[in-house]
Amino acid sequence: MNYSDIDIAPFIDHSLLGAIATPQQVEQWCDEADRYRFAAVCVNPVHVRQAVDLLHNKTPKVCTVIGFPTGATTSAVKLYEAQEAAENGATELDVVINLGWLKSGMTSEVHRELAEIRESTGQSIKAILEMALLTDAEKRLAGEICLDAGVAFLKTSTGWSGGATISDVRLLKEMAQDRVGIKASGGIRTIEQALELIMAGATRLGTSRGVDLLRQRDTLEKG
Repeated sequence: MNYSDIDIAPFIDHSLLGAIATPQQVEQWCDEADRYRFAAVCVNPVHVRQAVDLLHNKTPKVCTVIGFPTGATTSAVKLYEAQEAAENGATELDVVINLGWLKSGMTSEVHRELAEIRESTGQSIKAILEMALLTDAEKRLAGEICLDAGVAFLKTSTGWSGGATISDVRLLKEMAQDRVGIKASGGIRTIEQALELIMAGATRLGTSRGVDLLRQRDTLEKG
């Protein structure tokens, strides 16, 4: 593969989702996202307003997570969290679906939760499926529910229970049929992984290592 053929920067959601993330790190992440022209920064809800201020009139979008990382908060709490994030300026909301509901056959509840968040906020919803915890049948069911609820992206995982795989990205691409984006997230540490995921169908890459991936690419091209 010719590494110069794909510019990975526009695919990257520059993620800072650790429990001890500081305002200083948010400033660094936003500066890097602007400098390298990443698609977005993805920060915890508490940091959304700061990120929006830092990226005002700049290219990267501000993304945050809802119901993160388990998806097991109540629908009312998720809805409020999403509304507050949107009011603070986030334009992309990565929502963890309720996996217990999915596995219990409570598909209408999963659908309603996502649809309410989308309709109430008017923002792009990336549904996090946490695919490492699902059977193949459940992955397909989850994808169908999310597509029907009007999400803008299907996202593989939070990164807390396993990371993105080529096979899962291919499955999501097959299901999406180019109707929505596909975000691969979790465990993306090498430029080879990043490029393989893009080739498999990912349109976004959620990673905290975006700058390192670009450096790896530059090193390989020079070598």
